[in-house]
Amino acid sequence: MTHSQPTAAGTASLADRLEALLPQTQCTKCGFDGCRPYAEAMATGQADSNRCPPGGATGIVRLSALLGTAPQPLDPERGIEQPRAVARIDESLCIGCTLCIQACPVDAIVGAAKQMHTVLPDWCTGCDLCVAPCPVDCIAMVPVTGANTGWDAWSQEQADVAHARYLSRRVRLVREREENDARLAAKAAAKLEALQTEPVESDAERAAQARKKAIIEAAMARAREKAAAAAAAKPRNTENVSPAVQTQIDAAEARRSRLGLGTSAPDASPSPQDNNNDPSRA
Repeated sequence: MTHSQPTAAGTASLADRLEALLPQTQCTKCGFDGCRPYAEAMATGQADSNRCPPGGATGIVRLSALLGTAPQPLDPERGIEQPRAVARIDESLCIGCTLCIQACPVDAIVGAAKQMHTVLPDWCTGCDLCVAPCPVDCIAMVPVTGANTGWDAWSQEQADVAHARYLSRRVRLVREREENDARLAAKAAAKLEALQTEPVESDAERAAQARKKAIIEAAMARAREKAAAAAAAKPRNTENVSPAVQTQIDAAEARRSRLGLGTSAPDASPSPQDNNNDPSRA
């Protein structure tokens, strides 16, 4: 399956136009890590148009029309078309682990560590990605659209809001990672400075000090390489967006500029191990 790409200057790419037809639930049921990767796979002929349960039969028809292919039934391996559901947390069981917050692709869950979390139903896309990580099984998906399924259960306005929140979250994750890296770098620099002025009284102490210095300097060099690679990466999924989304992106970039931070790829999210990679602990 091959698809022609538009060549006119300023024309949205095929992937852009396919993405605009997706519901932006970011549920990953299609087998890809979000709506954009699925759109790119369809545009390059690596995926068919029948892998999006939230979009349902209507979505398949829309995607197929753009691709110039015949609509196929929804791939049963990807799920079934059904009424849209919203996540609901049982407050009596929630232990405040924050795993659901980390899993939500649109920041529709609020709360803090060791405190009860809650779902903002107007922002929840029904992706159900928060259900599996919950260690106490306190999250239920509650249908909220009656018998309506697919695009009858989800509007373009809701899709646009979900897309904006998805992009906003990715920018936030990059900012938090960079701020954390900056804190670690400052701690490492302070540790190195203290180490260099620390008196030594024996060859063994001098050797130990040299080893610590080498470890810290190596960690700082890796951090600089990581920051340079991130700064050189071009942000994805930030072209041909709506004015509202572009306003959010511009505001985020303005904040980053004021902080003296370079442009980083929005899909570079902080790793749970980042806080453990503290060179100042060497």
